[in-house]
Amino acid sequence: MIPVMVSGGVALAVSLFGTPLFIRFLVRKQYGQFIRQDGPTSHHVKRGTPTMGGVVIIVATLLGYAVANVVSFLRNDGVAPMSVSGLLLLFLIVGLGLVGFADDFTKISRQRSLGLSPIAKIIGQGGVGIVFSFLVLQFPNKDGITPATMGISFLRDTGLSLALFGTAIGVLLFMVWANFLITAWSNAVNLTDGLDGLCTGVSIFAFGAYVLITMWQFNQDCHNLLAGSARCYTTRDPLDLAIITAAIVGACLGFLWWNASPAKIFMGDTGSLALGGALAGLSILTRTELLAVIIGGMFVVIVASSVIQIGFFKISGGKRVFRMAPLHHHFELAGWQEITIVIRFWLIAAVFAAIGLAIFYAQWIASEPIG
Repeated sequence: MIPVMVSGGVALAVSLFGTPLFIRFLVRKQYGQFIRQDGPTSHHVKRGTPTMGGVVIIVATLLGYAVANVVSFLRNDGVAPMSVSGLLLLFLIVGLGLVGFADDFTKISRQRSLGLSPIAKIIGQGGVGIVFSFLVLQFPNKDGITPATMGISFLRDTGLSLALFGTAIGVLLFMVWANFLITAWSNAVNLTDGLDGLCTGVSIFAFGAYVLITMWQFNQDCHNLLAGSARCYTTRDPLDLAIITAAIVGACLGFLWWNASPAKIFMGDTGSLALGGALAGLSILTRTELLAVIIGGMFVVIVASSVIQIGFFKISGGKRVFRMAPLHHHFELAGWQEITIVIRFWLIAAVFAAIGLAIFYAQWIASEPIG
């Protein structure tokens, strides 16, 4: 528990006190946000606000994780929770963060609101996702448990496994499935990053839920309980995942201080793609791929609003369901104040996270008792 608290605390401090330093650097370099011309006119005043704040979130997460492992190493006579699962999750976060950074820097250098081309962004996300999805099926521990499995998971791995198609085809299908999750979540979080503090706040609730899930899986690990019991979990490295997730929450909390309305800095694609990748990676590594749809329900609602808008526009010959997509812009054009939208969406995100946790815990309660 102490390494988890240290990780979150260090990341919070780094993000809280490091963000204003990064803001000064970005202002000095004139690295400001460009605003889409077809968006709400109220956003035009945000032009020039420093962006790429996701760099701080990523750095704070890495430092929180590193310090927590050092503390754990010193407290446990040379034993640290650092694991393959944790390192692969960090690889996914940093890799997608670099794709987002390239996108943000393209916007700044070319002085436009559009960054990388859709094809370039997909190639970047796909490259990182392919490496991650292949490696998570490798590195079995002494019990033969790999960071991820080919099973489609909800609260645990379900009976539906891609391994049924054979090892080689199963691996390929899993890589497709994992890349779908990574692309979907990174783009969903990216779409949510449209109002001051919205994406950061929603992320805090989603990742906060995963801190509890990973800690619970660690406490109910099959190594500590009776193996084979329906109540124990076979997640490979739950403590290390909890340390990283706590660091993400701490980093987002510190960043929110400066990102809340009126935002002094935006996270940019650097942050949103990294956070989306982290959510996808956690869902895969904790065997909760479908449960994540509930825990991150606010992200799902927002991306669904864009899908509905585009689909209906095409099949109806130009008609719209919303005044503007994503959903938060619809409410802006309906006359809601930005801060009102953000706070209400935070509340909805909290409800989604609570429902996801309740379902997760209810399954454990209903499981076969130990002994």
